[in-house]
Amino acid sequence: MAKQKRIEDYGINIGNFPRGKLNKITDVKGIKVGHCTIDTEENKTGVTVILPTEGNIYEEKLIAASYVLNGFGKTTGLIQIDELGTLESIIALTNTLNVGIVHDAVVEYTIEECKRINIDLTTLNPVICECNDSYLNNIQNRAVKKEHVFKAIKNAGLDFEEGDVGAGKGMSCHQLKGGIGSASRIVKLDGRDYTIGVLVLSNHGALKDLTISGKNIGKDLAEEIDVEPPRDRGSIISIVATDIPLTSRQLKRVLKRTSVGIARVGSYISHGSGEVIIGFSTANKIKHKENQDTINIEAINEEKIDEVFRAVAECEEEAILNSMITANRVVGYKGRVRETLKDYIDRYY
Repeated sequence: MAKQKRIEDYGINIGNFPRGKLNKITDVKGIKVGHCTIDTEENKTGVTVILPTEGNIYEEKLIAASYVLNGFGKTTGLIQIDELGTLESIIALTNTLNVGIVHDAVVEYTIEECKRINIDLTTLNPVICECNDSYLNNIQNRAVKKEHVFKAIKNAGLDFEEGDVGAGKGMSCHQLKGGIGSASRIVKLDGRDYTIGVLVLSNHGALKDLTISGKNIGKDLAEEIDVEPPRDRGSIISIVATDIPLTSRQLKRVLKRTSVGIARVGSYISHGSGEVIIGFSTANKIKHKENQDTINIEAINEEKIDEVFRAVAECEEEAILNSMITANRVVGYKGRVRETLKDYIDRYY
């Protein structure tokens, strides 16, 4: 079990929806998350993987969508997601210059998984997302290799760690330590409980803008903590998962509401920032080889979708805060430092 003190443990409750059992994206049944962390004097980086289903994602694809809030990013796989509305690969997160190596590893992994069930894979749309961790990591070393991706997959489980782990090891959030964070909410539809979960890779924002539960604590912290002048760049990757039946179009509408959570924490989404959101629903599966001319899928009554909008905004806000509060202080490349929020939070809450 990952025994980390999270934002709710400081008495900070985000929103009104009930949380899932773990309050993580893995509360959506079938999802697992794994990390591999690289922590040396020069390299603070790694890879994080999201396994979207217990089965073979290529054989049984999931309804999916993407939304680019600001496009200063290098995520792969978005074109086909937007065109076909399905996800057919695991999702991997890493640093900017390691996208190609991680992409190759995911291809190799998927080929082997398909061979096991006699699928002759000749095309694939891997989804690899990135943020730039070069403030703390010597990114030119491209330290993440195939074996690190395979290790992250092997390590995947339900109760994963957050903060400065995996792809989050070298990331910064509001000029403090950021990284991996997650949250989940329960939404009731037709008397049944559904789950929506978010996982973020946070690497964005200025310290002076940091806002928690409506209180702009960053303004005071910026006078005390020695940070570089705010730079007009940084990114956040958000992965949204749910078991609510949604079409790709409906899912894209849900993804847009993550912007509410990002803004509540104090980001204004700058020119040089990459806010990329990818989402999928496990409610409908699309077979790789379907014999029927038509297929039936479930979809939410759009008049009821506001509950989902509100829930995903809550998840995003809390996931960002969890990415910060669980992270440790890190001294990285060239002696650069990122302080941790948990060393200051008790002053305010």
